[in-house]
Amino acid sequence: MRNEINSINIDKGTELLSIGTVVLIEEIVQPIMIYGRMQQQADQEEKVWEYVACPYPQGHISDETNVFFNHEQIKQVIFKGFESEGEKLMKEKLLSLKKGTHHEGDH
Repeated sequence: MRNEINSINIDKGTELLSIGTVVLIEEIVQPIMIYGRMQQQADQEEKVWEYVACPYPQGHISDETNVFFNHEQIKQVIFKGFESEGEKLMKEKLLSLKKGTHHEGDH
């Protein structure tokens, strides 16, 4: 029980993480901060990534430092971004778009 109480691990869960979340992914040693979701790289328009992130704590430096990745590549959540009611609605919209259930006229 003591180990669980003293744990600072944050479960990444299965849902999309909020903007501002800081994570470590498999391929990169430095922490990165999520600043976009359901994103396309300019040169790979057919592929949609679940996240785009920038180096933390430097922030967005240039397009060359953008990191595109998917949820399963996250090995650790260091900090979870703010989750407002608006964020919860946005997450639902993103998930419906991802699943292809979004219909024209939905708001």
